[in-house]
Amino acid sequence: MPAHVRKGDTVMVISGDHKGKVGEILRVDPEKQRVVIKGLNLVTRHMKPNRVNQRGGIITKEAAVHMSNVQPVVDGKPTRVRFQTRDDGSKVRVAVKGGKVLGTVRGPRKK
Repeated sequence: MPAHVRKGDTVMVISGDHKGKVGEILRVDPEKQRVVIKGLNLVTRHMKPNRVNQRGGIITKEAAVHMSNVQPVVDGKPTRVRFQTRDDGSKVRVAVKGGKVLGTVRGPRKK
């Protein structure tokens, strides 16, 4: 089943500690049904020195949030998503509020 959000979407967190905050999706992990949102759900990690990070130290980075806790933002408001199949066979994501097309899921089918 396709996810209602994709990388690059602007989303709002609808539950949890960061409820009401808006950010852009950096990564989507469909297997674990989690997304990483830019600037939200920051965690602090104490890192040992390694080849990539020579000095080590304390690093702050974004942690994943479950997909069910975010909704795409259309015109400043969160909305649910419907999937529609067009006449040419392409499948698109459509916002429930306003009916705006959010992007294609699958291109047109070849005959």
